[in-house]
Amino acid sequence: MFLKNELEKVLTEESWQTANKNLLAKMLAEYMYEDMITPEVLAEKENKIHYELAVSDKKAYRYTAYTRFFDSFDVIESSIEVIEDGTQKKADNAIDFLLDLKPVIGMSSETAAHLIKELNATLIADAHLLQKDDKSADELLHTDYADLEGYMTGHPWITYNKGRIGFGYDDYLDYAPENHKQVRLSWVAVHKSITSFQTVTHFSAQQLIQEELSEEEKHSFENELLSRGKQLEDYYYLPVHEWQWKNMIIPHFPLELANESIVPLGEGEDWYLPQQSIRTFVNVSNKEKHHVKVPMSILNTLVYRGLPAERTLVAPKVTELIKGIYHNDSFLKEECRVILPGEIASLNVDQKHFAQLEGAPYQYLEMLGAIWRESIYTYLEEGEQAITLAALLHIDHQGKPFIKSLIEASGLEAEEWMKQFFKVTMDPLLHFLYQYGTVFSPHGQNTILVIKDGKPHRLAVKDFVDDVNITDQPFPELDQVTDELKSVLRSEPPEGLTQFIFTGLFICHLRYLSHIVVNHELMSEEIFWGLLAESIHQYQHSFPHLQERFELFDFFKPEMTKLCLNRNRMVDYGYSDDDDRPHASEYGKVKNILSFFQVEERV
Repeated sequence: MFLKNELEKVLTEESWQTANKNLLAKMLAEYMYEDMITPEVLAEKENKIHYELAVSDKKAYRYTAYTRFFDSFDVIESSIEVIEDGTQKKADNAIDFLLDLKPVIGMSSETAAHLIKELNATLIADAHLLQKDDKSADELLHTDYADLEGYMTGHPWITYNKGRIGFGYDDYLDYAPENHKQVRLSWVAVHKSITSFQTVTHFSAQQLIQEELSEEEKHSFENELLSRGKQLEDYYYLPVHEWQWKNMIIPHFPLELANESIVPLGEGEDWYLPQQSIRTFVNVSNKEKHHVKVPMSILNTLVYRGLPAERTLVAPKVTELIKGIYHNDSFLKEECRVILPGEIASLNVDQKHFAQLEGAPYQYLEMLGAIWRESIYTYLEEGEQAITLAALLHIDHQGKPFIKSLIEASGLEAEEWMKQFFKVTMDPLLHFLYQYGTVFSPHGQNTILVIKDGKPHRLAVKDFVDDVNITDQPFPELDQVTDELKSVLRSEPPEGLTQFIFTGLFICHLRYLSHIVVNHELMSEEIFWGLLAESIHQYQHSFPHLQERFELFDFFKPEMTKLCLNRNRMVDYGYSDDDDRPHASEYGKVKNILSFFQVEERV
């Protein structure tokens, strides 16, 4: 009942202090980046600066940080001290620091209270990660894609990155990806009168179920419906997560359960592993079966992890748009050989009363549905291995970065490895942007690096339904996009579209990767970002007819709008329960180091 064994193993004083110190360093670095705090400079030597942050007349924090490009900071965890009433000691309490900041940044008590909850949940998860049986970075080279996700530590930028509001501790132990627990999904039958189901062309619900369920499962589910006097052709089958069933479906769909518009059928046979997004599951019983995305209505990072109804419904059409571009473009198809795991079927069920309520909180419009995505394994060739970009930020318990193990295994010098990485990553992303005015959100979870012999080989991009966006400019390449799609996909002005790569990849992922390669002496910051700039220049040199679009989507401007994620929660949006998902806050400008590489390319 009390989960005593787990608590005694994980929540030790040592692990709790280590988790707090690590989080404190992250909080200081990210709040400085987002201009929420402005500490005083006590001393500096080159890019190593000693700071003091006064939080009251009697209390201050002192620490040392390296300044990095893109107005970023790398705080030395062991340097953080708190001075109060003349007493100086090591700082080891992230929640105390949050409360000290409350008046400094103007955070409401309501927001602070909810954030305490999220930070404590994050710290508990971090303590688990510190205590778990770790694989070395070298061992992770041979770890399967789905299992590798369980070693990741969460969003590198958001400080409350494992808040998971809605989970109890028992749910955390059972369903968090870092606990590596395989789960089975249960299935329900949903009457077609309350359901919207879509597939890509030349695919059907019958084909989907034929591929996903065994003959025994289908026979069992059919018998359940027939025993209730139902017509099989009146229902669709839908997988549901146990947590969602208990916490959201039963409480919010009692009418449908009572009149048997929703019929529970039983547990499926296949085992799945949850990925970092919590709601996406990889089939580990049969790796070629679809990856399944189902609603998990917990609040994690900025949003509830449901499935937005309108985007769920158009998912297959977005897949056809993206794949249509790919199949008709020789650069993407034959040179980049980019992998695009499509969302080939989707199902949505609205809760009728919430759907009728104007301005209903969005979490209640995303509770029941599923998206089936093609398995990454079906695209991999002999000798290829898939890893998310997030894995490149992993550092094992002995302090060795995963990327260092990859570079060593490749036999390449670090600069050559990164040069190859940038080409593999940037070519397809830039081509979709410049040639087609279409952009993904290529953050660490959505973007998959395919490795061969330790070397970057090609790129895969997933999650079209949430993260494909198009230009608001009159590009003829987008003439075929239907009004239905345009009403759902975000249409952005030039800088807004550029931001999906600039912030989604450069700020949200690559600036942390640059910290790692610098701290472990793999290369300098100048070389790292110079190689990225070179990859963009080389792409542009290959497609001179797109010059006007290079200027339209300009990655070399001296400054870009600064998008902020922690500020959004802590100052701007808080925990409002609105009818739309919150988006990153805009605050000030960020100096763009790429502007220094605008003319001269590295040789």
